Amino acid sequence: MRVISSHHLSVSTFRYHSSHAAARVDHHPQPISLTTNFTSHLHTGKIARAVVDRSASLHTEKAEALISLIKSTSTKSHLLQIHAHLIRNSLFQHSIFFSPFLFRIALPPFRDLNYAKRVFSTFRKPDFFQYNVMIRAYGMSDSPEIGFQFYQEMLRFGVKPNSLTSSFVTSCCIKIWSLFGGLQIHARILRDGHQSDGRLLTTLMGFYSSKEKYSDACKLFDEMCKRDTIAWNVLISCYMRGKRTRDTLGVFDMMRSANNCQPDEVTCLMLLQACANLNALVFGEGVHRYCEEHGFDKAMNVRNALITMYSRCGCVEDAFEVFKGMAEKDVVSWTAMISGLASNGYGRDAIEAFREMQSAGVSPDDQTFTGVLSACSHSGLLDEGRMFFNSMSEEFGIPPNIHHYGCVVDLMGRAGMVNEAYNLINSMKVKPDATIWRTLLGACRIHRQADLGEQVTEHLIELKAQEAGDYVLLLNIYSSLGDWDKVMNVRKMMKDRGIQTNPACSTIEFRGEIHEFVANDSSHPRKTEIYEMLDEINQQLRMAGYVAEIVSELHNVGVEEKQFALSYHSEKLAIAFGVLSSPPGTSIRVAKDLRICVDCHNFAKMLSAVYNREVVIRDRNRFHHFREGRCSCNDYW
Repeated sequence: MRVISSHHLSVSTFRYHSSHAAARVDHHPQPISLTTNFTSHLHTGKIARAVVDRSASLHTEKAEALISLIKSTSTKSHLLQIHAHLIRNSLFQHSIFFSPFLFRIALPPFRDLNYAKRVFSTFRKPDFFQYNVMIRAYGMSDSPEIGFQFYQEMLRFGVKPNSLTSSFVTSCCIKIWSLFGGLQIHARILRDGHQSDGRLLTTLMGFYSSKEKYSDACKLFDEMCKRDTIAWNVLISCYMRGKRTRDTLGVFDMMRSANNCQPDEVTCLMLLQACANLNALVFGEGVHRYCEEHGFDKAMNVRNALITMYSRCGCVEDAFEVFKGMAEKDVVSWTAMISGLASNGYGRDAIEAFREMQSAGVSPDDQTFTGVLSACSHSGLLDEGRMFFNSMSEEFGIPPNIHHYGCVVDLMGRAGMVNEAYNLINSMKVKPDATIWRTLLGACRIHRQADLGEQVTEHLIELKAQEAGDYVLLLNIYSSLGDWDKVMNVRKMMKDRGIQTNPACSTIEFRGEIHEFVANDSSHPRKTEIYEMLDEINQQLRMAGYVAEIVSELHNVGVEEKQFALSYHSEKLAIAFGVLSSPPGTSIRVAKDLRICVDCHNFAKMLSAVYNREVVIRDRNRFHHFREGRCSCNDYW
């Protein structure tokens, strides 16, 4: 008995049960249809005589018909009847019958792994095909570790795996998070000479990607002799999961120039997600055109991805055009549109879209309510936000999760109700996470609530989730109050705990290329022109009445030093590059990985009026559309 078969019935016991199944065959009232080789049905008591004569060769036409019947039977009860017949006629130990039966019982649609495992244990000498069936079946199940055990047994019994074996067991390793097991399989692939199998290497790429070994996955891609679209898609996935999102854009062009494969629907879905993350509108528009040329844009998931891409690039009007052109809209479509309106500052429009969704007979889900509540938060709609929050469970039967509570805390906190927000967190039915405490800490910064901010920071410390940004928010509170002693204490605490701040980063797209800036950046090839342009912009804005908001500077230095430090924030450099590189009147779109500071917000407002430019800045929380000296957030962010 094999190690993995310790829970199986013994062979004799299994045959005892199967004999009873065979007896039931003789009394089964329903006929079983055969192939065209048999023109009559196999009625009660006739299956043994009609299918195969014991004395005949196994390779006769009748034996082939039985194999065909195993492969084509559409009900599990009929398959079990055939199994009983095979046992009664001593045919089950023949691979030509056992292999198709195991394939049918182990894999969809029947997928009875317990039965498959028991019959496998009765077979005297399984070959690589039968092991492959079991490994594949368990790789598709909730017990992939058993598939890996079958692989180990296979090697132990001297059965040589083929490339399909390696592919199936690699899928098992992906699901059980076994890095060591995957490395063993990779070594075996090299040993057995299967490294030229593109599909196998693609599966192995997915394994390394799942273990966050992205460089190893990319190396495998480089080693492939032939690459199909699936391999390219896995490479794109590796780049995105490995935070190399910008590299995915280049892959799109490389795929289109390749002769043997072209981007497919999956490629476009991932690229649209990458464009949304990078705020790469021009590139996203190119992917949209490609989808239209190849008919991918008719798929609902592609249209939903287009709505999200345009919304996250600040083009809510284009997102609405895609949405409006959809003949059918599911809950994902409505939620994408509602969330896009919310993040771009169209709170009332998002609520109206929610009403239209209900009128269309589409039921909202929990993510829909996250979008609606964030719309209320971004637009300061306190009463509406409370109403929607209460209606979730009362009217729609959806219990609020941590994201819904977070939206309400943000809404209350920005409205100045920081103590009420604190009480709400403490009364939640779900455990508070670090994100919701940070939301409240941000509200404490806005309203200069130092005491409550200290309490919130303690909660973050208890969760062991404190990040540099948490301390920066606390520094903001103390510096705005002029409490420089506490600023020094926080800085010392950060130093003692080895917490370092990462510089904020802003990006801007120009001619399909993403340009990245940090504060006081000196790495850009056009840095001299950019700084000259920024100095000119600052001079023009000061003439129009712009004064730097020095509360945004956290160091205890003089006014001039603070103004100088604020002059070269990353988003200002990106805006200056946009003014320098684009014709007058062109919109400037910038993405920032942190929340925009008060001074840069005032800077962008003033620039939109003085230079007659629309400036769109996406920070980590929302969009800011600056037009004619005003912002879509109404200075509420």
